[in-house]
Amino acid sequence: MSKDDGESSADINITVKFSGRSIPISIPKDSTIKQLKSHLQPLTNVLPRGQKLIFKGKLLVDAMTLKESEVMNGAKLMLMASQGLHQGGGPILKEAQTRPISRGKETEYKRPDARTEIVMEKDRLQRWKTTGVIALADCNLKAIPNEVWDCGSSARVLDVNNNSIQDVPNKISCLNSIQKLFLDGNGISDEAIRWEGLASLKYLTVLSFTRNQLMNLPSALGSLTSLRQLHVANNKLTSLPNEIGMLTRLEVLKANNNRITTVPECIGECSSLIEVDLSANLLSELPDTLGNLHNLKALHLSNNGLKSLPCTLFKHCLQLATLDLHNTEITMDVLRQFEGWEEFDERRRSKHQKQLDFRVVSSAQFDEGADKN
Repeated sequence: MSKDDGESSADINITVKFSGRSIPISIPKDSTIKQLKSHLQPLTNVLPRGQKLIFKGKLLVDAMTLKESEVMNGAKLMLMASQGLHQGGGPILKEAQTRPISRGKETEYKRPDARTEIVMEKDRLQRWKTTGVIALADCNLKAIPNEVWDCGSSARVLDVNNNSIQDVPNKISCLNSIQKLFLDGNGISDEAIRWEGLASLKYLTVLSFTRNQLMNLPSALGSLTSLRQLHVANNKLTSLPNEIGMLTRLEVLKANNNRITTVPECIGECSSLIEVDLSANLLSELPDTLGNLHNLKALHLSNNGLKSLPCTLFKHCLQLATLDLHNTEITMDVLRQFEGWEEFDERRRSKHQKQLDFRVVSSAQFDEGADKN
């Protein structure tokens, strides 16, 4: 290798200023501006075509190299992001201070005396057993009350949404006939859930953990073989477990607004899926097995770094009529190349009865986003 070759491939260290952050980058100086933008995508959540890089007051051109743009070692660049052109939950900004949910005075109440409280608890327990519905949403709870476990096989629905529950104990297995479990908005972490008990609920059809702090879903999830709906949106998940393929009755999967980077191949084994929402994640590609979901009617993929779709999606998913690709890298030129695109487009138009919503972007490309309703 000549001296010139060695110099052209040498890395340089630059700093990119973005939304109050300084992002250090080490990159070969013969890289193009477009390659630098691709490098910045996972660090900022801003799609390449939504990035404007400015150096010494000039807008950098995608086709030019760093060297041609006179970006040398130690250079400082500024990144500006176009509104809406991002993946995941939005651009990564300065880390904000989290603030616990505050319950105002309007939710305070005078504590009843001991005798009144016992009568109330008995009446409540009897009502739960009679109806099978345990409704405890928005009750400022820090734990699931012990009398819930006394319902046993009488319980069909447990709703403890919007509380501060930090423990889902093994005792939950005593609710062995429960069909719907709602645990949204509790700030629940991975350590708070005893999946051994949860996984034993063989009649569970709806499981909802949205707006919590979950980072992983365990393999035990695959034991819930009666599950028809799984809601895990607005958490911190980075992946879905391979065992999700065991959920062959699953019809609705909502995992939007997480940090998911890959979808397992076994998603194709969830043959009953009708609706899948993976929008606002960190996906750059999807498995080809997605084309095995022959019952799929709605697929939401907006705000991801996707550049293409599985080649068999339109050919094999013959019921697909809703496809949301807003704020991805997928263009109409890409979509028209897929076998089955025309048939899908006809179904989509028939359902929504209006033209596709195209938005012109740079280089005469289009951002395709079908209706969500």
